[in-house]
Amino acid sequence: MTNPTAAMLVIGDEILSGRTRDSNMHHLAQELTKQGIDLKEVRVVSDDRAAIVSAVRALSQAFDHVFTSGGIGPTHDDITADCIAEAFGRSIGVRDDARALLGAHYARQNMEFNAARQRMARIPEGAALIDNPVSIAPGFTLENVHVMAGVPSVFTAMVASVLPKLTGGQPLLSQSLRLMRGEGEIAEPLGALAERYPALSIGSYPFQRDGIYGANIVIRGTNGVEVDAAMTELSKLFPA
Repeated sequence: MTNPTAAMLVIGDEILSGRTRDSNMHHLAQELTKQGIDLKEVRVVSDDRAAIVSAVRALSQAFDHVFTSGGIGPTHDDITADCIAEAFGRSIGVRDDARALLGAHYARQNMEFNAARQRMARIPEGAALIDNPVSIAPGFTLENVHVMAGVPSVFTAMVASVLPKLTGGQPLLSQSLRLMRGEGEIAEPLGALAERYPALSIGSYPFQRDGIYGANIVIRGTNGVEVDAAMTELSKLFPA
C-alpha cells in the first residue's frame, strides 16, 4: 500500500524577493516524513490572485493533501482565504466561531477588535477551523487543502493541530554514509546498487572539503530490512 501524497504551496512576495527565508517547508517535510505522508512537490507563488487560485486547483487535484503557508493575516495583501474560496467555488465571509475566538483574544489583550483584525475571521463556506494556540487567528481546511499562517511559530503550531487528524502510511526511514570519493568514481557501482533495490531511493550529495571531493550517500525507504541490506552492500562496495 502506497503512502498518501502531499504538496506545499508557499505564498508571498517576500519569499520570492529574497527578503524572507522560508523555513516552513523544511519543518513540514520533516513532520510529514514521520507521519508517513510523502511530500512530492513544493511551489512558491507571489501574492497574485490568479496564480494562487491556479496553483491550488492543480495541486489539490494531483495530491491527497495540500498545505499552504502565508497570506491569511489582517492586511490588504493577505488574499489567500479569498483565493481558496474561489478555487473551490465557495462563498466567504466573517464566521461566528472564528470571530468569537478572535474577539475574546483581543478583549483579553485590551486591544480593539477592529475591521482589519476581523478580516482574519473570514472563512470559506464549509471549511473546518485549524487551531492556533500561538496567536489565536485560525487557519482552516477546505476539502484537501490545509491553509496556514506563514509566521513560522504559528505554522508549526497549526501543523501540530492538523497532522494527528490525517491518516498516514509507513514512515520514511533513512541511513547515510559519508564517502571521501568523487561522484565520478562511485557513480557506476552506486547505479547498480540502485537497480538492485528499486523500491528504495538512493541519493548522492557531493561536497568538497579541504580540496578533496566526497559525497554523502543517503538511502531512504519504508522497508527497514531493505534499507539495512542496501546500506550493508554500500559499505562493502566502499570500505573505509
